[in-house]
Amino acid sequence: MARYFPLKSDELQKTVERFPTPFYLYDEKSMRENARRLTRAFSILPGFKEYFAVKGLPNPFILKILADEGFGADCSSLAELILCERTGITGENIMFTSNQTPAFEYLHAYKQGAVINLDDISHIDFLHKSLNGFPSLISFRYNPGPLREGNAIIGKPEEAKYGLTRCQLFEAYKKARSLGANHFGLHTMIASNELSNDYFIETARMLYELCADLKRELDIDIEFINMGGGMGIPYKKEQRAVDYDYIANGIKKAYDSLIADNPLFAGKKINFYMECARVITGPYGWLVTKAIHEKHIYRDYIGTDSCMADLMRPGMYGAYHEITVSGKENAAAEHTYDIVGSLCENCDKFAVQRKLPRIDRGDLLIIHDAGAHGRAMGFNYNGKLRCGELLLRTDGSVIEIRRKETLEDYFATLDFDKLASFG
Repeated sequence: MARYFPLKSDELQKTVERFPTPFYLYDEKSMRENARRLTRAFSILPGFKEYFAVKGLPNPFILKILADEGFGADCSSLAELILCERTGITGENIMFTSNQTPAFEYLHAYKQGAVINLDDISHIDFLHKSLNGFPSLISFRYNPGPLREGNAIIGKPEEAKYGLTRCQLFEAYKKARSLGANHFGLHTMIASNELSNDYFIETARMLYELCADLKRELDIDIEFINMGGGMGIPYKKEQRAVDYDYIANGIKKAYDSLIADNPLFAGKKINFYMECARVITGPYGWLVTKAIHEKHIYRDYIGTDSCMADLMRPGMYGAYHEITVSGKENAAAEHTYDIVGSLCENCDKFAVQRKLPRIDRGDLLIIHDAGAHGRAMGFNYNGKLRCGELLLRTDGSVIEIRRKETLEDYFATLDFDKLASFG
């Protein structure tokens, strides 16, 4: 069965006539429906809020769609903070979770009213000095080390650069309170592209148990836990999507037993937050590229007008993305190809030894599940110009929400006038 794509072959061809390949296409209707499914499932938890991880798809049109659905934003840089600001997402609708952060970025987040989530105990003094004060609301990112397993993408927690140890965490809350903080959050993020439903339930349980320990030992009331992101999507046909309802119900059971029914909390609630991106937009974005060359040596190659400068995941760490040949969805996959780009790197491959229908020059290739960590991870090596982004609106129209880069963009930071007198 062919992977979902919202345009028929003739509709895609008409789109290409208006917006030449390569480009990303996003499906607004599917994103909204997915956002509502997630909200419906997790709203059984007190104070639920999803903070979309801007790093996954930093486009203001997408952020506005998700803000309309009640989402906040998870930011990790000044540019992302400003992007949210320009989109109308401000205040505590922003979670600022960063690491090795310059002082001016903390200051901007503070002035914006964002929730600041610190990554290290040493950042308490750094933040205090940067702000010439301290926020009343502060959160800390917990790294459980060997107590919890990570996964292949994010690595083992004990080898990660992120977060505080348990011992540091307790010291951090005490110090923050002494500096004037009186509202506290607790955060973690220890997996990426994880498909195990129970993994997220156990992560939430770990955080709730930590909330109880902090209350018992320090009389600290944690007002929210933030489980981070990490929910994966089924890039391969044999994989299954995460089950929002199963996860939410499992977390609710953990909350009821560890928090709601615990006399230690005297009826106080702890809000539940997440920072997902991949599962929100990933399945609803596609990189569309054209086959422009074929090569037959020791393998058969199809060369495209895109390259890993537009989608680096397959070349960077061998990530798998399904590929559809538009108009040949039902044709037999009788040919084996490497689908490649033009970058001067042999890892510049979208697929390796992939069984596909016969591909002819001019065929349009649809690379699936590229709606998160796709265009966002683009780069300009070899002077490659990053492609643009299109949005399929709910009324069926297609609009451009980011134009392609031009040579003028690439050269904009160089001063050729100065070069004339250089030497």
